[in-house]
Amino acid sequence: MAEVTKEEVLAVLAKVRGPDLEGDIVSRGMVSDVFISDSKVYFSITVPAARANELEPLRMAAERTVKAMPGVKGALVTLTADRKAGSAPPPRPQPAAPAAHSHSGHGHDHGHSHPPQGQQPGQPPQREKPGVPGVGAIIAVASGKGGVGKSTTAVNLALGLQANGLRVGILDADIYGPSVPRLLKITGRPQQIENRIIKPMENYGLKAMSMGFLVDEETAMIWRGPMVQSALLQMLREVAWGDLDVLVVDMPPGTGDVQLTMAQQVPLAGAVIVSTPQDLALLDARKGIAMFRKVEVPLLGIVENMSYFLAPDTGKRYDIFGHGGARAEAERIGVPFLGEVPLTIDIRERSDAGTPVVASDPQGASAKIYREIAARVWAELGGLTPRQAPAIVFE
Repeated sequence: MAEVTKEEVLAVLAKVRGPDLEGDIVSRGMVSDVFISDSKVYFSITVPAARANELEPLRMAAERTVKAMPGVKGALVTLTADRKAGSAPPPRPQPAAPAAHSHSGHGHDHGHSHPPQGQQPGQPPQREKPGVPGVGAIIAVASGKGGVGKSTTAVNLALGLQANGLRVGILDADIYGPSVPRLLKITGRPQQIENRIIKPMENYGLKAMSMGFLVDEETAMIWRGPMVQSALLQMLREVAWGDLDVLVVDMPPGTGDVQLTMAQQVPLAGAVIVSTPQDLALLDARKGIAMFRKVEVPLLGIVENMSYFLAPDTGKRYDIFGHGGARAEAERIGVPFLGEVPLTIDIRERSDAGTPVVASDPQGASAKIYREIAARVWAELGGLTPRQAPAIVFE
């Protein structure tokens, strides 16, 4: 059977009435570009921000209509709130009363009792961003540019936190270039359970979610900003994460829509910046640091990746990209330096094979480095010493 076309989807959506039954959602220009991959249909519906909640039935009707089309395996339809220029911003939902987020048996809690960064004593408390039920702390792993090993660092950091005794998940927020499925050697599609909630994929004990689970690896994502934002928030809030101490978010490189969405709409506990030692990478890292500071997300520290090269035959060290640049930068701007990760063939080969070093060689030197970085990150979050978990070797 031939794959459904955009024109066929729009023709069916033209039968869905707009808000207050005025016209249809296609003729009113409410439907974004339709994206089709593997017989799954993706699009968003633009609605007034103030009416987003009450128009959820409209979204559900559009989704049902498309899913009923012959040849369609599934549909992801999101509402994109659109605020007219010059109008007042939509009211934010009132946060629930703050409560300690504790897990019996772990000996620590994640209640956020400290005032947000930038809030002065005596000022009225700032309204909190809605969190993710069951998730204690959400941390972003970011870089100013691509090619510095950010995703490899994020995966091994998550596994390091887990090896140190925490319950951990990872969200791949790089919509255009998802790496987590390959790094964790996960294939297949996630299951959808009740109320549109998606069950996360899992390997090495890590719960994971990525756009790479929803579209083919070679598919080019051509979504605009509002669709990226909507898909990202769905992957964050409409996934059955369960009880997690930490959710690690692998951010895309740079300082674009995804970074701003996460910083402005998600209660990030902090950000880890990944850089290599050379000056060019550090210049880009500074942009990421400046962005997180501007949106008042605490900086947990800097990791210097590819810090030095260890020759596999002699063990001799070579500073290919220079050395110490990230440490010096961290000291200059008053940000914690979390550690140096060497450039080794072992890390590269295991990452390419989907067997990250912390999981596949937990007693190795590289795994020890990642566990130490994870411990420093946890200390910056203010957590107590996590319980010791048994070492698990994955063959």
